[in-house]
Order: sequence, then structure tokens, then C-alpha cells
Amino acid sequence: MTVRARRGFTLIELLVVISIIALLMGILMPVLRKAREQAKAVNCTSNLRQIGFAANFYAEDWDLRIPWGLTGRNPATGRLPWFELFMPYLAQKPIGQDYRTVKIYRCPSYPDKEQTVCYVVNGWTFSDRYDMVGTERIDPVRLTTCTRLPYTIYLADNEYGPWRHIIRMADDPGVNRCDVWNPGHLPTSESHDVTRGRRVARARHKDGANCLHLDWHVDFVATEDMTIDMWRREK
Repeated sequence: MTVRARRGFTLIELLVVISIIALLMGILMPVLRKAREQAKAVNCTSNLRQIGFAANFYAEDWDLRIPWGLTGRNPATGRLPWFELFMPYLAQKPIGQDYRTVKIYRCPSYPDKEQTVCYVVNGWTFSDRYDMVGTERIDPVRLTTCTRLPYTIYLADNEYGPWRHIIRMADDPGVNRCDVWNPGHLPTSESHDVTRGRRVARARHKDGANCLHLDWHVDFVATEDMTIDMWRREK
């Protein structure tokens, strides 16, 4: 009986196999990255929907009023940011004033995982429909006075950058800079000023931001499509 010698792979065959594997990895990796980012965007959308439920329950308990804008935190006067006011209506709770355990307020795509407030709130008010600058409002707003509920943004993805504060605790500096009330806060702005620079994320998910509207639906708004009128609660 003749015993055949076992034949191994040649160097050329190994190189061909390695090339095929590298080619497949090159094709699959972008697809996997895209799928991972899409999953994060869906998670972010789910978070905003849950916040919308909490905002609605809050409004029902407080004569259809919701918090508008931010002015820091002062428990003595009852002045608290929206994320504290909505907390009783959510399943997750902070540990003391540390909000890093509250994942609903955290967008998984936010680059700094220490950030606990990944959304900025509408704090804009206008003198009339022709006012394209507006001013800051820090008092609650009654929903019955809002005539553009489906078209008015209430919360949007928070921008990331060295000019933006990282909020870990409810009383950290910068809590009062997590609202939107100036054209410089919009995603098309090039300003990095702490007070009047960009606050709405320019490219958190694709090229734009997820937004919660005043009728509590959530959708994605591309940076190039976001306008001042989307923050105007009255016609």
C-alpha cells in the first residue's frame, strides 16, 4: 500500500486566504460600525420617548405646565432643572445627586461617558413671529399656550466639545448652560463660546440630532434642516 505524503498549504495559498479574509473584514467592519451606531441612535430615541412620557405625567400633575429653560439649581426656592423634576416619573433613580446611574438621560453616542445630561432643553421665547433672535425664559410654560406642539423642539442632543460642561452631579457648574435660547446655540453655529456657542449636537447621529417635540414624539433633525422656528412654541 502506498502512503501519500500529506500536502500542506503553499505560501501563495496562505497569502490568498489572508487576502480574502482582509477583504471580507474591510467590507464587514464599516457595516458593523454602522449597525452599532444605528443601535445607539435607537437607544437614544427610546430615552427621549421615556423622557417625553415623564414630561407628560409631570404636566398632568402641574396644571399642564412644564419646565422651560434653566437657571441653575436652588432647592430652597423650588428651582430645579428639568431632569430633576421629571425624576419621580421615571423608573431609574440617582444615587444622592449623582446622575450617572440614570441611563435614560444619557445618549450612548455621547463621546464622554461621564456626561449625565446628554440633552439640552428649550428655553427660548420670542416677542412675535418675526423675532429671529429671541431671549431666554426660565419660568414654566403651560402647554395650552403652545400652538405648535408637533413642530416645537423641547429637548435635543447636547453638543460635545471643550466649551461644553460635563455634568455628573445635579449641582455641578454648567447645569444652567444646558438650555437653548440663542441662534448661536443651534448646530449650524460655529461659535464655541461658553454662553452663546453651539449647544445642539451637530453630528451626534449621522449629521444631526435626535429631538423630542412638545407633542412628545421623537424624530431626527438634520443639522442643515434645523431652524429657529423649530424652537418657537407659538405661531
